[in-house]
Amino acid sequence: MSYRDIITIEPDKQRGRKPCIRRMRITVYDVLGWLASGISLTEIIDDFPELTETDIRACLEFVADRDRRLVASVSVG
Repeated sequence: MSYRDIITIEPDKQRGRKPCIRRMRITVYDVLGWLASGISLTEIIDDFPELTETDIRACLEFVADRDRRLVASVSVG
């Protein structure tokens, strides 16, 4: 499954145009912040049972793809 099937951006419905997980109010940046602070996948899922490991991996894939596109556009310019 592609992150594009999981990560949604709906400007009128979600948290300030931020990419969210499956139309929930949990953003990609929420998940990245938890991971960066040392919270494990298991702990995140325990705290937010509506999330899956696939959702969390989709967040990482989304950010990696965004970074690749940014680097590519800067390199061309």
